[in-house]
Amino acid sequence: MTTPSIDSSTREERLDYVLNEWRCLHNCELCGKCHILKGRSEEKLYADYIDGKRSYMDITLEIRSNR
Repeated sequence: MTTPSIDSSTREERLDYVLNEWRCLHNCELCGKCHILKGRSEEKLYADYIDGKRSYMDITLEIRSNR
């Protein structure tokens, strides 16, 4: 699924996207999502994207550089 653009999507569409992208796959050995989140909420990490303040990619790159 393509990341919804801030300019052409609603807050709800962006929230749905984040929740779908970070949903548990129940395959911890191959997934790695929990390792990236480190117990943090995806909604809190991506709050600026959900609220239309920053791009999804900017936040993702920041999360990955702060490991």
